[in-house]
Amino acid sequence: MSAPASASASAPSYAPESGSAGEGPTAAELLDFALRTAADAAIVDSLPLDPEGRTWIRLDGPGGSEAWLIGWPPGTGTGWHDHAESRGAFATARGRLTEHSLAVRLPSEGWKSLELAPDVDRHRTLDAGSGRAFREHHVHEVLNGSPAEHAISVHAYYPPLPLIRRYSRSGPVLSLEHVERPADWQ
Repeated sequence: MSAPASASASAPSYAPESGSAGEGPTAAELLDFALRTAADAAIVDSLPLDPEGRTWIRLDGPGGSEAWLIGWPPGTGTGWHDHAESRGAFATARGRLTEHSLAVRLPSEGWKSLELAPDVDRHRTLDAGSGRAFREHHVHEVLNGSPAEHAISVHAYYPPLPLIRRYSRSGPVLSLEHVERPADWQ
């Protein structure tokens, strides 16, 4: 990944519609935030783009959440990962992103390698203006498969990311490779 841009951007204001104090925003509220922010041209245009690697700016997320504006050069992706105990959402602001995910909840501890059942793979394409929300322990990879067009997206997580688990995949076998902490990406 490229070095993050140093500035924070202000995202659209947020007023929680549901949930009690201390619970933070729901996945649906995070998705609403991501979609509204992705539609804000001033915020999206504030992201410097790098043809060699992803770029990102930290945003002011709703209700104590962690939020990011991310630029994806052609052909880049995240690799398989999860966001631990954080629920989240992301929305494509420009371009098209592809998400590969697993329709099964994996144990959060006590394993290094798992063989996945044949029917757990999911695939979706998110064009500009579309997004999706997810629950805790959601395992996925996100890709910009375009050979020529940069993509930009907005991501939000609550609680703020305690860690990201990185995986490798060979056929049906998913292996835990390493764990990243906030100091690794902020």
